[in-house]
Amino acid sequence: MSSLKELKAQLAAPNVSAELLTALRSDQRAGAQQLLKSYEHRQQQLFAQRQMLEQHKRLERGLWPNYRHIAGIDEVGRGPLAGPVVTAAVIIDPDFPVPVNDSKQLTAHRRAELFGQIISQARAVAIGVRDNVAIDRENIYHATELAMADAVNNLRVRPDYLLVDAMTVPLAIPQSKLIKGDARSASIGAASIVAKVIRDQLMCMYAQIYPEYDWEDNMGYGTAKHLAGIAKYGITPIHRRSFAPVRDAIK
Repeated sequence: MSSLKELKAQLAAPNVSAELLTALRSDQRAGAQQLLKSYEHRQQQLFAQRQMLEQHKRLERGLWPNYRHIAGIDEVGRGPLAGPVVTAAVIIDPDFPVPVNDSKQLTAHRRAELFGQIISQARAVAIGVRDNVAIDRENIYHATELAMADAVNNLRVRPDYLLVDAMTVPLAIPQSKLIKGDARSASIGAASIVAKVIRDQLMCMYAQIYPEYDWEDNMGYGTAKHLAGIAKYGITPIHRRSFAPVRDAIK
């Protein structure tokens, strides 16, 4: 009879035999039953993730017969009072294995995990960034459109179709504008995670330079602590002067 340590190692292998599982179900040891329960729970989670991913690829699957390289586009940072707007473009293949979802529904730790997997598993990934100066000059909507175009143009593979979350990219490429696209498309979901992780990292770096505004927690959004920082210390070079609370502070 295998020890519990040996059984744990066998259950962690990529392929677990039916014979091992049958033997475990007959094993009367409490530890063996707990190992079996944990294994079956993991398998259920993996199955649910695969089902979710296949559901999220439905839009891409309908387009792949006619368009080989489909890029999902998303943005993060349209609402904050400080910092850039960051966009991402991600091209995935039909066998893309990463269980992506809307970045807002994930913890920071889970986003970081998926970010690494997306970078290594996607066919192409690129970002676009427009800073607060461009946002003040262009307005936030148009600056976001330009950043999305930047992300597409930065891809190492030229896409022939775009799936875009709730916006239109100013490029002569066929595209679909999808409401809540990050929850409906795997490639947009991947782009939302990439853009969110990159922008959060940027704002945490800015927080080291300007520690009075709590950016490591609010990422530049107008929270009470951020507004209190503006009232006490004024604005910084990365604040968006065209946004009302900042504009009022200048006056």
